[in-house]
Amino acid sequence: MSRKMKNRVLEQLKIERIAVEGKCVGHHEGKVVFVSNVAPGDVVDARVTRGRSSFMEAEAIAIHEHSSDRVTPFCSHFGTCGGCKWQHISYELQMAYKRQQVVDQFQRIAKVPLPAVMPIIGAQNTRYYRNKLDFTFSNNRWLTREEIDSGEDFERNALGFHIPKRFDKIVDIQHCYLQGSLSNDIRNGLREFALSENLSFYDIIRQTGLLRNLIIRTAQEDQVMVIVQFGEDDPDGIEKTMHFLKEGFPGITSLLYIVNLKKNETFQDLDVQVYAGKDHIEETMEGLRFKIGPKSFYQTNSQQAYRLYQVAREFAGLTGEETVYDLYTGTGTIANFVAGNAQQVIGIEYVEPAIADAKENALLNGIDNTLFYAGDMKEVLNESFVSQHQKPDVIITDPPRAGMHEEVVEMLLRLEAPKIVYVSCNPGTQARDVALLSAKYHVSRIQPVDMFPQTYHVENVVLLEIKSNDDQ
Repeated sequence: MSRKMKNRVLEQLKIERIAVEGKCVGHHEGKVVFVSNVAPGDVVDARVTRGRSSFMEAEAIAIHEHSSDRVTPFCSHFGTCGGCKWQHISYELQMAYKRQQVVDQFQRIAKVPLPAVMPIIGAQNTRYYRNKLDFTFSNNRWLTREEIDSGEDFERNALGFHIPKRFDKIVDIQHCYLQGSLSNDIRNGLREFALSENLSFYDIIRQTGLLRNLIIRTAQEDQVMVIVQFGEDDPDGIEKTMHFLKEGFPGITSLLYIVNLKKNETFQDLDVQVYAGKDHIEETMEGLRFKIGPKSFYQTNSQQAYRLYQVAREFAGLTGEETVYDLYTGTGTIANFVAGNAQQVIGIEYVEPAIADAKENALLNGIDNTLFYAGDMKEVLNESFVSQHQKPDVIITDPPRAGMHEEVVEMLLRLEAPKIVYVSCNPGTQARDVALLSAKYHVSRIQPVDMFPQTYHVENVVLLEIKSNDDQ
C-alpha cells in the first residue's frame, strides 16, 4: 500500500453489510473497505490500515450514526480480548448473517444447483454456553491506553486471554460470559491467591514462571475439571496451588495438573497428574455417556452439539440396516450417537488418543456395532480398507476447517455411497468440496447451526445424494 493511503481517514463511511470473518463492508471511491467492530447501518470515520488495488482494510475511529441493529455489549472486555466479536449486534441479525454466509459461500464457491438453505438453528443460550476455556497466566498484562497515559503503576500479572495478534500480552479477565459462575470464581480466586502468595506468573519471553495455564472444563451434570499447567517443577509451589483449589472449590470433581517445561502449552505428549477426584468428567446425550479426559476433544457447546448431531442423524435417514462410515470421527461422538440406528458404524480419525477415547466410550455405553481406526484419512480410506468391510450406505464426514484432502474426495466419488452427510465448521471449504463431489452428487438439504453465539462462526450440515445415471 502506498504511504499516501496508510493512515488516511475515510470520513462518513456508510457500513453496508457483514462479509467474511465478521468484518463489515463499505465502499469508498469504487473500492471495497473492510472494517472491524462496526455494524451494518453505522456511519463512521475509518482509518486505513491496509490496502490493495481493489480493497482496503480500516479501523473505525469515530461513529457518527449508530445502526438500528446495534445493541449494547454486555462484557466489559468487549473489543479488547478478541472473543465474542459480535456482542454489539443483535442475536437475530447474527443468525441472519450466519445463514447468509452459508448462502454466499455456496453460491460463490460451489456454484451448483441448491435447495433453499433452511433457517439457522439458533442457540437457546447465547451466554455461558462453552464447556471448555483456556486461560493464560502472564507477567505482562495488557494495559489500556487510559492506564498508560495515567502514568500510574499497575499490577502487571494477569490471568486471562491473549490479545489478538499479540502472543506476549494477556488481558486480565474479571468476568467471562462464555462459561458459568464457578469458572469465574475459580479463575479470580486462583489469581488472588497467587498474588497474595507471591507465586510467579509465566514470562513467555524468558520461558520462566510457576503458573502457566488454567483449563476449566464442565459437563451439564455439575461436573467440573480443572487443569493447571506449571512452568516450573516446584513441588512446594505446586502443592500450595493445588491445595488451595481443592479446599476452596469443593465443586471441582476432577482436579489435575501438568508440569510443562516445553516452549508451548500443548500437553498431548505430557503426563497429567490427578491431585483430587477423578481423571475425567462425563457428558450425557440421549442416555449415552461420553467420558471426557484432559486430552479428549468434545464439542465446546454441549447443547448445540446435540442439535447438530440430531441434524446429521436425520439427514442420514438410517433404518437400522446401513453400514455407515464416519470420517474424521474424533472421539467417536457422532459414530456412537448414530450407532443405535445403523447396522454398523466405522470411524476413522488421524489422532490415535481420540480413537482410544472413541473405543472406550463405545464400551462405556455397551455399543458393539462400532469399529474405529486411526490413521491419515487419505491413506486409510482406500480400496483395500473398503474390501475388508462392507461398502458404506451412508458416509458422515466432519473434517477440520481446511476441509477434505482432494484424494479423500476422489475416494468418496469412487465409493458412490447413496448419501453423504457433510458436517463443517467452515462453509467455504465445505462448498469447495461440494463442488468437487457434484460430479456424482446433488445437494438435497442445507442446515446451518449456530454453535458459537456472539461470533461470526457457523456450523453447517449438507446432505448430498447420489445422482441417477441420467443426471450424471
